Amino acid sequence: MRHFLAPIILISLLIFSEYFAFRGFRLLFGERGSRLFTWAWWLFFAFEILLFIISRSWENNARNLVVNFIMILFVVKLIAALTVFVGDIVVWIRALAESQANAAMKESTSLSRRSFVGRLALGISAVPLLSMTYGIIRTAFDFKLHRETLRFPNFPAAFNGLKIVQISDIHTGSLVNTHQLEKAVDLILNEKPDLIVFTGDIVNNRTDEAWAYAHVLRRLKAPLGVYSVLGNHDYGDYETWDDAASKNKNLEDMHRLHRELGWNLMLNQAQTFERNGEKWSLLGIENWGANLNFPKYGKLPLALAQAGDAPFKILLSHDPSHWNAEVNDGKTDIDLALAGHTHGFQFGVEIPGLKWSPSQYIYPQWAGLYSKGKQYLYVNRGLGCLGYMGRIGIRPEITVLEFFKS
Repeated sequence: MRHFLAPIILISLLIFSEYFAFRGFRLLFGERGSRLFTWAWWLFFAFEILLFIISRSWENNARNLVVNFIMILFVVKLIAALTVFVGDIVVWIRALAESQANAAMKESTSLSRRSFVGRLALGISAVPLLSMTYGIIRTAFDFKLHRETLRFPNFPAAFNGLKIVQISDIHTGSLVNTHQLEKAVDLILNEKPDLIVFTGDIVNNRTDEAWAYAHVLRRLKAPLGVYSVLGNHDYGDYETWDDAASKNKNLEDMHRLHRELGWNLMLNQAQTFERNGEKWSLLGIENWGANLNFPKYGKLPLALAQAGDAPFKILLSHDPSHWNAEVNDGKTDIDLALAGHTHGFQFGVEIPGLKWSPSQYIYPQWAGLYSKGKQYLYVNRGLGCLGYMGRIGIRPEITVLEFFKS
């Protein structure tokens, strides 16, 4: 049942937004104009649906433009529809309260109020239109460095001051040029990290989306190396393949991509670092999601076995829901998990005293640092975008972590 719930909700919202937005905007036209507007509205709606279906077979950039165009229209209509819906309720309540009034006067008053609601819907709908446009033009690549200093009693003193930079969710299939990615790489290298980690989703659907950006990503280097894991989008699960062999080839190419970038792809593995007789382990597993029927490819016990008796452990696991399901509350001795996946919904509010996003209703841990007992989780807000090619209130993130023995 849960598998069909999301499509049902989406279709219901689509019908709701189209119907009530149409009703609201139609009130702005006279009787003759209303007929023409009705034909134009529903013909354009049919065009949107047809365009969306046809664009699924187009190349990435064209398809992304269509998706963003339709998504912006959907949000604008939804806000307008909610305004009209609430306005209708107010009108109906007032009509009941004024049931003793003259019928002709009631009809005139009702029409006047509905016309006002239509104008109000048009005005309010301009807010998401302008916000989403700004989110594409300005915020989508306004990278923010989030810094955390972490202290653990069991952290090896020989590694005091260890600096790890985490990036996640690049989604190269949504990029249109290399300029912004080069800007992000420059910011990362300026930090002079000891270690760089990538926590999944380098593409949207197919490995070949990333090759055009390989020369930029290959610049990422650090003394202790670059380590990576796969995200749910890296397996080709969201693409239609001719046969199983094509999908398997795509995954093989994904593994080859990480090798050619010089990244150490961790497939349920661990790497132990040692200095002056002290050591710690970095673990990395394949994607494992507890929410929304995401596949569970990861095998944490395999990585833990390789980590052995290392006194301090950091886990790379793309989906933050994995932390509650298999890591914390004494299930493991992993000190810190690093995840991505949520993008902070690419929409929310982060100001002093207020941190909110719709993402929190699906993922209790959706952005930033969390703790439970002595174990910690950091969720990166993502470097790129998916679907909507912008961000509103949630800037793309580069995480800088520094470690010390407490």
